[in-house]
Amino acid sequence: MSLRVDNLVSGYGSLEVLHGVDFEVASGHITAMLGSNGAGKSTTLLTLAGMLPAWRGGVELNGKPLAGMSPRARCRSGLVLVPEGRRVFASVAVEANLRLGAWAAGVKGVDAEKSLARVYERFPRLGERRAQAAGTLSGGEQQMLAIGRGLMAHPRVLLVDECSLGLSPVMVAEVFRVLAAIAAEGMAVLVVEQNVSVLDYAAQAIVIEQGQVEQRAAGAGLKSLARTLRESYLGRTAVA
Repeated sequence: MSLRVDNLVSGYGSLEVLHGVDFEVASGHITAMLGSNGAGKSTTLLTLAGMLPAWRGGVELNGKPLAGMSPRARCRSGLVLVPEGRRVFASVAVEANLRLGAWAAGVKGVDAEKSLARVYERFPRLGERRAQAAGTLSGGEQQMLAIGRGLMAHPRVLLVDECSLGLSPVMVAEVFRVLAAIAAEGMAVLVVEQNVSVLDYAAQAIVIEQGQVEQRAAGAGLKSLARTLRESYLGRTAVA
């Protein structure tokens, strides 16, 4: 399974933000997308998920063009977004939040129950707190809930936006390890981040600046890229 993005142009109103972005995300690996605030990272994810229209260019999921497909249709095809800020339903129980992920993708019955059991296996703390209101969870637990809700939709490609935001370094490492394990099971994972430590878990990286891909790295090149980014602006981003 792969996600292919070719010469993607998009934006808001009359403001063009993405100016011909292209990359590919392959199954079994984490692809990290980095860049400064306003570089176009979140705009890329919103366009891929169908929440913003693509002005030009193409997006293909395993060779199938996604042009004209609604966000829900893309979700049901296996392209699932875990949004920035977690966006959990604070007054609703943990388990109800998770089941909403299955409902959005049309996952029902036995399949939904199996998915729920798998999420609790992966995130035991969610199982312990299944009847607890989501808003009472810690920031790290809410991030696990957001990822678990995404997994309930049976994704083939998981898009994760700024999952380290507001988390302690220990919790950031735990979330990245979980995403690496998910990818290792065969899923394609695209993680948008400003936290350079994501490169310790990625197979390839893309750096976006001013709506364009400025750098790419893979394999041994990731260490060099991480060093360069830490010495410039990204390494100065604080994680609370």
